[in-house]
Amino acid sequence: DHDRAAGACAAELPASGDGAHHAVPAAHHPTSAALKRPGVRLDRLLMGVDVRSVDGGDPAATEVTRVTHDSRQVTPGALYCCVVGSRVDGHQLAGEAVGAGAVALLCEHAVDASAVQVVVPSTRAAMGPVAAAFYHHPSHDLTVVGVTGTNGKTTTAHLLAAIFEAHGWSTGVLGTLSGTRTTPEAPELQARLAAFLGEGRAAVAMEVSSHALVQHRVDAVRFSAAVFTNLSQDHLDFHHSMEEYFEAKSRLFAPGRSDVAVINGDDPWGQRLLVMVPGARSFGLVDAVSAEVGPRSSTFLWRGQAVRLGLGGRFNVANALAAATTAEALGIPALVVAEGLSTATPIPGRYESIDLGQDFSVLVDYAHTPDALAQVLASAREGLAAGHRLTVVFGCGGDRDREKRPLMGEVATRAADLTVLTSDNPRGEDPQAIIDEVLRGVPADRRSRLVVEVDRHAAIARAVDQAGGGDLIVIAGKGHETGQEFAGRIEPFDDRAVAREAIRAAMRAAGGCS
Repeated sequence: DHDRAAGACAAELPASGDGAHHAVPAAHHPTSAALKRPGVRLDRLLMGVDVRSVDGGDPAATEVTRVTHDSRQVTPGALYCCVVGSRVDGHQLAGEAVGAGAVALLCEHAVDASAVQVVVPSTRAAMGPVAAAFYHHPSHDLTVVGVTGTNGKTTTAHLLAAIFEAHGWSTGVLGTLSGTRTTPEAPELQARLAAFLGEGRAAVAMEVSSHALVQHRVDAVRFSAAVFTNLSQDHLDFHHSMEEYFEAKSRLFAPGRSDVAVINGDDPWGQRLLVMVPGARSFGLVDAVSAEVGPRSSTFLWRGQAVRLGLGGRFNVANALAAATTAEALGIPALVVAEGLSTATPIPGRYESIDLGQDFSVLVDYAHTPDALAQVLASAREGLAAGHRLTVVFGCGGDRDREKRPLMGEVATRAADLTVLTSDNPRGEDPQAIIDEVLRGVPADRRSRLVVEVDRHAAIARAVDQAGGGDLIVIAGKGHETGQEFAGRIEPFDDRAVAREAIRAAMRAAGGCS
């Protein structure tokens, strides 16, 4: 996610690091009815906040009707939070916010505006507690589970929701598939939690990004459980090193932040985190007894209960174990856990099968990191019969972690029989320049197994056209996304729809059904 043009949000990368932006669903938009609440006295919002000074009026006599950091969302009675972003400084928009009706400002220094000015050391650090207070701390009345890690957050959150629903807990899900950011900014996050509570939800399964942890978005959320899936290279343009990235993720497991910690003991970084978090529960693939893993589904025994998971891939078994162990820690019986996992439906763009009756297989997945791509291709290879070919179509996003590009090229050409290298979301970069960086990681002896097709539409068609009976194609990187981003504009593009179009064309050409 980036700074909003007029909202002074600090920059965060999209969930994948290579994801396109999507419109926030209308029901979750900051102007929705869920945000319209009775006014709250400003002094009550500041309880527990480190306040340096207050000028321009009396907080006890100031009624706040909205908390926002986006100047475009200011309405009469709002408290406008002046966030210093990477592109825009919210302090510069304070006058505009007051002109739109803001009665108070949360800021890091005094500004030239006629409103109550509450000066704090960090607007971001104060914004979460203030927003939580405005919405009467909704997380205290919900079972909130936060899932963090490089890969698997979305799937784990959805599997948790399936288990909770099987247990009779109406559940809301927050993450990559529900809004512009993996984890919303604090005012929207608290509004969403309050809306879930108002709808009668009992639980929330939410993805927690490293950006959200560094930028204090979840500081005022009470977590019933915190889950760590894994850690591998991503977002190093933001975090600069794996150590810094790990430190950001580990903040979710700081003392007092959650009641229960659940950590992947198969992951090297998870093993390190287990040492840091006394009392944490560990999970690993050894917990899945008699596992049989296929491209579309898997079966295993967990705590003596049979699970039929409608998701393929060994990595999804790990995600299921993360959800199962967390639910168990929250007191949900093993039988209900198994029932919930077995009824979970496939997640859009996550190892999603595209089947129109063709004699080869096509999978669309969100894999956008070297480790995720390696796992997806390894799982695809497991389900491929001997003598058949594995093809991968992928690219890397522009304006994102450049260090992973050659690593992605090495992984793809090592794991697949044919690699079709193409564009992902080039954004402000030249697509061919991104491809050239990916190619730097491809050994010379593998170049014969790689073709370059900059146009993603043509690349998918090319992969489909060369597929033979029993072959398998993995289209990686964009998953559920419905747009492709080029230099500030987003063009409609859905890997799943383009794959279906290519499959139909191939079947027509072969004289088959369409």
